[in-house]
Amino acid sequence: MGILPVLAGLMALIGAGSAAAGEADIVDAKATRTGEGVWRFDVTVSHADEGWEHYADRFDIIAPDGIVLGERILLHPHVTEQPFTRSLTGVQIPEGVTFVEIRANDKVHGLGGKTLKLDLPHD
Repeated sequence: MGILPVLAGLMALIGAGSAAAGEADIVDAKATRTGEGVWRFDVTVSHADEGWEHYADRFDIIAPDGIVLGERILLHPHVTEQPFTRSLTGVQIPEGVTFVEIRANDKVHGLGGKTLKLDLPHD
């Protein structure tokens, strides 16, 4: 067997490994009003982080009209902490908005995993 088929096989395995983690999913979230029109979100993300090249690197809070109201940048992989919960504070929610969608991003796949529609509590 020549060297080219062997190298091609190795490259395919390497590529498959970096995609094996799949997309980042939102698995839970909680919203808490902290002021007039201001909210805190505690968001749980699940992703099989593999290291610095492939990890969940952000989640977004999205209004019903598609506008991004807030984003939390995740600065490092969470290889041994899955799923993990992080908070985002100071999110301005326009009057009349009764729910948001939360989505996650990962460094390889971008957006596309499981999102979560979260009703905002009335108080």
